[in-house]
Amino acid sequence: MADETERYAEELFPSDYASWRYCIEVKCGQPLTREFLQARIDILSNAHCEETRRFTKLYGKPYKDQVLAWFQQAATEA
Repeated sequence: MADETERYAEELFPSDYASWRYCIEVKCGQPLTREFLQARIDILSNAHCEETRRFTKLYGKPYKDQVLAWFQQAATEA
């Protein structure tokens, strides 16, 4: 696992679910609470939200959809 976390630490953008969790929980220091997860799901699910439009413009719809799926997966695990 040390090799994986080393890879996660070096990634600029998470490439898979484990990397995404590492990014949120370790790099950002953000606990994945139910409240936090639901707030992010609500925002990323709303195409009219300015934050969502900005994210989609910067990273593309496929990556936005992937990040939303990771938040949803984490919420089912919480």
